Amino acid sequence: MDLFNSEIGSNLLPFDGEVNYYGPIMSIERAQDYYEKLLQDINWENDKAIIFGKLIITKRKVAWYGDQPFDYTYSKTTKSALPWNKELLELKELVEQKSDETFNSCLLNLYNSGEEGMSWHSDGEKDLKKNGAIASLSFGAERKFSFKHRDTKQNVSVLLERGSLLVMKAETQAHWLHRLPPTKKVNTPRINLTFRTIAS
Repeated sequence: MDLFNSEIGSNLLPFDGEVNYYGPIMSIERAQDYYEKLLQDINWENDKAIIFGKLIITKRKVAWYGDQPFDYTYSKTTKSALPWNKELLELKELVEQKSDETFNSCLLNLYNSGEEGMSWHSDGEKDLKKNGAIASLSFGAERKFSFKHRDTKQNVSVLLERGSLLVMKAETQAHWLHRLPPTKKVNTPRINLTFRTIAS
């Protein structure tokens, strides 16, 4: 099921979770300005994962920032959070105002083109607050984002626009997988900020 024209802020999921899509929360000009600053000023590194005991270096780049030098472990590798910069603090405050949630960290992803994506997964790492909200802010290329129920296999997709906000909360991670499907139709970069809460 595609929900490209869903009601702003309504729950995209039919059951077993809550995903609210707010659409763009800033002007195209402001979104482009943030995109260019993030592209230039963030300490990007190629992501790493250990798969079947082998270290894999991805084309996708990532960065990890937070209130403290939080450790965050996923794909069997651990990152230590860098201190916030000016733009990230501004965006964190904006996202917290729009979502009525609070966050203490942010995992950033840089996809160089549509051929880079993410396979089906959930964000249920033990470092994260259980059933805590995860807010996804998108810049650059517009990309399709999909959900799949673990049991029923039902699919829900949404087009993430420039400067748009999507918030996953409640039991979404327990019951639904999500992915960023690759596409050859997009040849420009996308930056995605995922604001999270590391459990203290």
